[in-house]
Amino acid sequence: MPNLPDAVLWSVPAFVLLTVVEIVSFLVHPDEEEQGYAGKDTATSLTMGLGSLVTNLGWKIPAFALYNLVYALTPLRVPVLWWTTVPLMLLGQDLCYYWSHRSTHRVRLLWAQHVVHHSSRHYNLSTALRQPWTDLTFGVFYLPLVLLGVSPAAVAFCSSVNLVYQFWIHTERIDRLPRPLEFVLNTPSHHRVHHASQGGYLDRNFGGILIVWDRLFGSFTAEGDRPVYGLTKNITTFNPLRVATHEYAAIGRDLAAARNWRERAGYLFRGPGWQPADLTERQASTQEARVAA
Repeated sequence: MPNLPDAVLWSVPAFVLLTVVEIVSFLVHPDEEEQGYAGKDTATSLTMGLGSLVTNLGWKIPAFALYNLVYALTPLRVPVLWWTTVPLMLLGQDLCYYWSHRSTHRVRLLWAQHVVHHSSRHYNLSTALRQPWTDLTFGVFYLPLVLLGVSPAAVAFCSSVNLVYQFWIHTERIDRLPRPLEFVLNTPSHHRVHHASQGGYLDRNFGGILIVWDRLFGSFTAEGDRPVYGLTKNITTFNPLRVATHEYAAIGRDLAAARNWRERAGYLFRGPGWQPADLTERQASTQEARVAA
């Protein structure tokens, strides 16, 4: 199995340097329409990023155990050749990332891990570092690559390259790139839409490196109105542990209030915000009973 570098770890100094440069840019050339930086918010994002470097080591164990098992069973082997197969591996990984990312917005249990990344009301390079501390997908979306003979080490390398690419698109300091690049690549403009909380922007632009997947699968929206960042129901805490777990706690409360297994399954596997059709009526009846009492 090839020995490939972890692009994320190698890029940490660049992350820090570019974040400092962006902070200085706001001090030198402030923009009233842009969110910029806020001390507590930035500290939380950095803490979440550092914490994810530690917690992700544990979540990778079952993923790589599964990868190695599948890789041992498949007869296919794809050699790591930098000028041919690596670009194809990156393309395949980016397609798998699209569906993985899309699923974390459409399945509430998976949203509980990903919501961390969307929890800031600011949009800057530090937001890119606000990463979850859990990973309930266990890498299953990348299993097709392993089945095709891509080594687990190569899958990990491509994933780290994808994550590094997405760092620079978390900024308001870059408006739009030339149209050919905007058509093919995921850019700051496209990703600002993804982080917006307005109704027309919700659950759009899931791509990692390429935006062509969104164009192909009907999830693309171009940036128009200025995005409002954060969640549809924002959290009011900067406590990293609460940021990492608040949606899991909300799921727990909903499961405790559910009347049957169908509702419990809905709270876990339907989209964020799903509720039983008669929930409003039930809540109104409960309120009336309390008033009458």
